[in-house]
Amino acid sequence: MLPPHAVFHFPWELNCLGEGKSVRTFGRLSCYEADTSRATLSCQHASKEHHVFVRTSFVEPFNPIIGAQYLVLGETETYEGFGVMICARVLSCVDGVNIALLQKAIEGQRSFFRERDSFGGGGQHR
Repeated sequence: MLPPHAVFHFPWELNCLGEGKSVRTFGRLSCYEADTSRATLSCQHASKEHHVFVRTSFVEPFNPIIGAQYLVLGETETYEGFGVMICARVLSCVDGVNIALLQKAIEGQRSFFRERDSFGGGGQHR
């Protein structure tokens, strides 16, 4: 059985998600601890620094590039004392991606899904 589709979430939205949700998010790799299989992605929004904690055990070995942009796809889990951690299934370096344009695309996708779902047909327009 396949896991549910992963919805894009901004890094500042992750703490309100429950455990076991499939998510996609992004951030700049600010820390990688190979011995504990953990990475930290960071992203700035509204003059605040947000951190995304990532368990990397399923994507190792990988060649971390500190300071590079990454996209992560995985499931949320509780991270004691810090909130939410993502158990990464995919961790891709996307350095050079225009983050402002990515955010705009995510907002456009959300708007499309809201409009589609408002028709009640799950994509089937009447």
